[in-house]
Amino acid sequence: MTAKLYTLHPTEGFKPKTFAGHRDVVVGAYFSADEKTIYTVSRDGAVYTWQAKKTEDDEDSDMEVDMLDAPENVDDAVKFDNRVAYTRWGLSKRDYFNQAHTQVVCTVFHAKTSMLVVGFSTGIFGLYEMPSFTNIHTLSISQEKIAAVAINPTGEWLAFGAKGLGQLLVWEWQSESYVLKQQGHYYDMNTLTFSQDGQNVATGGEDGKVKVWNVRSGFCFVTFNEHSASVSAVEFAKQGQVLFTASLDGTVRAFDLVRYRNFRTFTSPTPVQFSSIAVDPSGEVVCAGSSDSFEVYMWSVQTGKLLDILTGHTAPISSLAFSPAGDQVASSSWDKSIRVWSVFGRSRATEPFQLSTEVLSVAYRPDGKELAASSLDGQITFFDVSESKQTGVIEGRKDISGGRMIDDRMSAANNASTNYFNSMAYTADGSCLIAGGSSKYAVIYDVRDGVMVKKFQISENLSLDGTQEFLDSRRLTAAGPIDSLDLRGEEEDLQDRLDNTLPGAQRGDLSKRKYRRAARTMCVRFSPTGRSWAAASTEGLLIYGLDETTVFDPFDLDIDITPQALVETIAEGDYLLALIMAFRLNEKTLIQRAYEAVPPSDIKLLARQIPQVYLLSFLRFIAHHAETQPHVEFDLLWITALLTAHGAYLGGRSGEFASVFRALQKGVIDFEQNIAKICDDNNFALEYVISHTAQDPQDQDAEMNGDDMFVPV
Repeated sequence: MTAKLYTLHPTEGFKPKTFAGHRDVVVGAYFSADEKTIYTVSRDGAVYTWQAKKTEDDEDSDMEVDMLDAPENVDDAVKFDNRVAYTRWGLSKRDYFNQAHTQVVCTVFHAKTSMLVVGFSTGIFGLYEMPSFTNIHTLSISQEKIAAVAINPTGEWLAFGAKGLGQLLVWEWQSESYVLKQQGHYYDMNTLTFSQDGQNVATGGEDGKVKVWNVRSGFCFVTFNEHSASVSAVEFAKQGQVLFTASLDGTVRAFDLVRYRNFRTFTSPTPVQFSSIAVDPSGEVVCAGSSDSFEVYMWSVQTGKLLDILTGHTAPISSLAFSPAGDQVASSSWDKSIRVWSVFGRSRATEPFQLSTEVLSVAYRPDGKELAASSLDGQITFFDVSESKQTGVIEGRKDISGGRMIDDRMSAANNASTNYFNSMAYTADGSCLIAGGSSKYAVIYDVRDGVMVKKFQISENLSLDGTQEFLDSRRLTAAGPIDSLDLRGEEEDLQDRLDNTLPGAQRGDLSKRKYRRAARTMCVRFSPTGRSWAAASTEGLLIYGLDETTVFDPFDLDIDITPQALVETIAEGDYLLALIMAFRLNEKTLIQRAYEAVPPSDIKLLARQIPQVYLLSFLRFIAHHAETQPHVEFDLLWITALLTAHGAYLGGRSGEFASVFRALQKGVIDFEQNIAKICDDNNFALEYVISHTAQDPQDQDAEMNGDDMFVPV
């Protein structure tokens, strides 16, 4: 209930000052811009203003007033520099917010404008001008308490965070308008998927919401609330802007991402809970696996009718995957088997693969010839689909071991028995596989050699369970680890003391029995461009990428290759040498300058002369350039010339260049869509003009008589 004043550097004769008098916890303490006033804010809604005490002679100068605590041997210059330390502070004024049945949770003070921003436990924030304590305005922006508040350097924008609902709001107080409104999932994310162009990511959560995020900006631009229970799986259609979702509420829904609506809902004859989903490459058929009836349901997207029910599993379905060709669908189950169904053949044949433990996820290699399955024993098993035989096994339990739970009785290194992968995804070329599961790690494996290529730690947050490696004996009590004890009843705030839990349930915010959340990866996916991958984890949606704005790579450099030499080479008209120098410097701005300086008439000649060692980097740059710059014809000329000149070389290395080809295809499709939209707009405009300029005989007679005509354009 007190605030204290300290110096950062040793000051002669200084003693820490104490500001006492509040009747509740002090939430914030701030200096004014001239450092002659201090404001302290307490949780009960009191604001105290502290200033220098006046002497008996009120006519004394500020220098004499502020230096009462200074030792006599300190000269005036040092006194002035440390006037805050040598000031005798006193309580000048008390102010109160007078908000009934609420508490101050967070505050921030902007010294330049003397504005105090306060967030209350009822979701209301107040903006006050100090020291007059004038209320500029008060507004309710959330149903939950405001957990954090910040103000930008100019004092125009206010940012608020409400952790109860995962809300982030940026408010411009002068125009009283929202700059940004974002809300994450209420609890854990269960699943995610990339769109075909790699620009968007769709996620499904325990709160029943489906959110679509922009990868570049990191913002959610649409939220679907139609599901009434946890969303277990999401999947984009390979063609068109359609998103399919499966939920424990017994429905599979199709969402139109052009009009943002739920245009189709699929249900089963008897109510079941859907745990997985798979979409035919053509987008005509959608399958969903059940966790309680152990069946796979198939629907037609066009008609919404149930086509077939695939039976054979004797335990919950954990995962589904369509083959890239679309003629087979693979299902994994807790009955320790994988079944490959020939869904469109007359025979309805099924090929079972038996494993030693429960199967948690299944994934097809992009060429459709190999099937990967992860099981409860931490293994990843590979099968040849055409020959129906096992081709390899990766022992992954040791690779993701690490991180101890608070109630573990052994070290993290010796406790690998509970680690497994529950999600997998192939790269675009099928050479690598990423897997994540019940651990703080996500691992990338080389499929051919079966070795670990890279391991990522998804969280460093020590407040999550499973991130620490060693036992801390200081946290042990006679009743067990102190972190495992539920101490919410001892909290000071009423809303923190309330217990809304349901006995025995462990998932969902109002139904969780464990108070401490564990670091886990629920789902991992590779982007179709191959330049990034995403993980749905306890920390939220994590996106890892290879692209950076500026990367300096000193490969193949000599003392003559400098940015200045590059500019001179461009000025001399030696464009091929300029491009090679730019790629050696490997700085994006220089590459773009050399690239855009090439005359269009020289593109075909230069494309044949580009060294093959720079083809991968050059094509990747063009793909990014086509996405971010408006040079449509210029980029298309380069793409055509390079693919024509080096087609034989690129065709023999399709796996290595797969991600680049996808990025180029995405850029060309974007061009096509933008041009088609412009053409449609122009077509409508021309039809409108033509329809209004059509003249009937009366108009012609009026024109011959010299009457004015009004023609809208």
